Amino acid sequence: MQLFSAALVLLSATASMAFAPAATKTATNTATLMSATDDNCEDRRAFVSKSVTAGAAASLATMGSAVNPAPAEAAASKLWSRVAIPFEDTVYDIDFDSPTHGYLVGARGSFAETNDGGKTWEPRSFSNLDAEEEITYRFQVVSFEGGEGWVLGKPTLLLHTKDAGKSWERIPLSPKLPGEPTSVLALGPSKAEMTTSSGAVYITENAGRNWKAQVQETIDATLNRISSSGVSGASYFSGSIINQHRDADGAYIAV
Repeated sequence: MQLFSAALVLLSATASMAFAPAATKTATNTATLMSATDDNCEDRRAFVSKSVTAGAAASLATMGSAVNPAPAEAAASKLWSRVAIPFEDTVYDIDFDSPTHGYLVGARGSFAETNDGGKTWEPRSFSNLDAEEEITYRFQVVSFEGGEGWVLGKPTLLLHTKDAGKSWERIPLSPKLPGEPTSVLALGPSKAEMTTSSGAVYITENAGRNWKAQVQETIDATLNRISSSGVSGASYFSGSIINQHRDADGAYIAV
């Protein structure tokens, strides 16, 4: 803007030197032109100043909203809090049989109980396992329903309680079980459902004394039967389930 005004002033001065007889008029025109230029310059300066001020305000508002989240975002960030547990081993599963009472299980025999909705946890042990034996297990699944609970561990171990964990019994499992047990779900008094890594599903209604198969064949048996039926050079399938989900009606989907 300053260069533009200087150019106009220089042009007017040159014109007045070229036309000496009209010096008065030229001077008047020069003054008028300079006045108009100054007004335009002031208008432009005011416009730029307002634009810069507005831009800075918008930037500060954006920065402020980034640093200070909206009330809803701030509230959402406070929904989680860290809870201390009485061991440093990996936790694999947690389940509650009431709004305040529950258990969690983990590696190296980790086992804890809460009676205040998970705010605090107390270490527990299984009465039918000694300390040296208990630490060798990795408890992966715990499930409770109405004070009756089941715990599944590796090496393969299934424990059952009918008195909210005060006492436990070991449930024997057949060595001919297809695959390794991967989940157990408490369904009510003396009733539970168990799945294996081969896709087998079993149910018990007498606290684990007997288990009844719920599927005709395992997943690998189904795949082998399909791939080998009339197909030359069919390969043998060998694999295991890494995850499964059960809906409220008892139907499963597995990966």
